[in-house]
Amino acid sequence: MSRYLSLKEYLLNRYGKRVQKITVALPFTCPNRDGSKAWGGCTFCAEGSKPSMLSAEVPLRDQIREGIERAKRKYGEDIYFFVYYQSYTNTYADVETLKEVYDTALEFDGVVGIDVGTRPDCVPEEVLHLLSGYAQRGLEVWLELGLQSANFETLKRINRAHGVSDFVDAVLRAKSLPLKVCTHMIIGLPDEGREDVIETAKLIASLPVDGVKIHPLHIIEGTLMANQYRRGEIKTLSMEEYVSLCADVIEILPPSVVIHRLTGETEEDRLIAPEYCSPKMKNKVLEAVRRELERRDTYQGSVNPFNHSPSKISLSISK
Repeated sequence: MSRYLSLKEYLLNRYGKRVQKITVALPFTCPNRDGSKAWGGCTFCAEGSKPSMLSAEVPLRDQIREGIERAKRKYGEDIYFFVYYQSYTNTYADVETLKEVYDTALEFDGVVGIDVGTRPDCVPEEVLHLLSGYAQRGLEVWLELGLQSANFETLKRINRAHGVSDFVDAVLRAKSLPLKVCTHMIIGLPDEGREDVIETAKLIASLPVDGVKIHPLHIIEGTLMANQYRRGEIKTLSMEEYVSLCADVIEILPPSVVIHRLTGETEEDRLIAPEYCSPKMKNKVLEAVRRELERRDTYQGSVNPFNHSPSKISLSISK
């Protein structure tokens, strides 16, 4: 019995075969880095969350081509692909530039969707309509919105430079179009307790969100949080604490929400803490979450506090 709806399960059910994400990096930035809203970026973020193997200096077509070739060598020829625009804010440019970037994914056979990571305050109407155009042409389009926390004081502490209302507004506007929305939340942010985590999960559950990425806070070299951690100003959760809170969140999320991630990893040479956020520990964390849900005999949505469906919220508010 599956205790939650994983991205792998969702994609296999929809496409009948493996769908592999091809992650790419673009030469973009963020409004809390370039001074338009703030400087320095999020305090937990290193290089816009760009995997170390990627470089925005490599032409986009080459990144996609090389990613597809790697995936085929590993999984065989009979697979589909999503192009995942991950690092920094991938809607933070003029529409003409963004169209050229997104159009590049269409040049490759087997691409069935695009996944665009961004901030909730960087999705103007013209960008949403650009993305919806790809959905109308048959692609599956996911818009990933970084919320991280529903606590505005936390958002200020980590230098997000946007509010919770920006997130709610972005979700509702995106869901008035044929787009799928995935949101990111971080468990274990500075000065947050279980109540904050539960409130963030409840906010997400109350909205027409299609997917969630759940991450434990982890400290990466080169970030402001690395300095704070070394000074003893912040701490990270033990694996047992994280697993328990992660299970709490899963129990609240509606059963239809696709869980894209249940942990986060950083290369060991960049990871300061906690140890379980290294790639070699990923499967152990996932197994621990599964065992915790089995121990509780609960599952995704088992304690969802809302009796209505997210889609009904979307329709009633957007009219």
